[in-house]
Amino acid sequence: MTLTTEQLCRRFGALPTPNIGDAMERLGVLDSAIKSVWAGGRLAGPAFTVWTRAGDNAYIHRALAEAAPGDVVVVNGQGDESRALMGDLIGARARNAGLAGFVIDGAVRDAAGLEQVGMPVFARTTSPAGPYKNGPGALGCAVAVGGVAVLPGDIVVGDDDGAVVIPRARAEEVLIAAEAVQQDEAERMRNILAAANDAKEANACAAL
Repeated sequence: MTLTTEQLCRRFGALPTPNIGDAMERLGVLDSAIKSVWAGGRLAGPAFTVWTRAGDNAYIHRALAEAAPGDVVVVNGQGDESRALMGDLIGARARNAGLAGFVIDGAVRDAAGLEQVGMPVFARTTSPAGPYKNGPGALGCAVAVGGVAVLPGDIVVGDDDGAVVIPRARAEEVLIAAEAVQQDEAERMRNILAAANDAKEANACAAL
């Protein structure tokens, strides 16, 4: 089976992140502090990587000009929480450019505005403090985000449980395993609910 990146992202995007993490033996799961800044935010796409100085977003602006539609901009912001690296203005520009979202090991701001423009953003925290724009930084390099190494083109998936990174070289293998996990858990849940319903009916009959 050979799937395109678009096909992989579509199918990964339909899976819960816990199923994907389980399929990778719990590896590739970002630090739990990195989560969606608005409830219901979901993303799935290939990583466009950014490495920037703490509190500085000059290279995030550069990324907007170079990332392709469908990309997830993944930023090593050195875990700094003192200054937001982006807000709703960058989010709106990214939406216009067709980007799938952001995963930032650092802070962001304008959570309500990001939800309003429909831009999924996963970050360590929010802060009203704005960034510097001096650099230095780098694009398209290996980065460390939330304790996970990310290479350009790796598949990034995020939902209300958090975010995971699937190495591109293993994407098809992980996809098959993750879909099997989802099917297994769905079957187990059906059995649990059926058993609960059977117990309820048995108790009702016993009370007659």
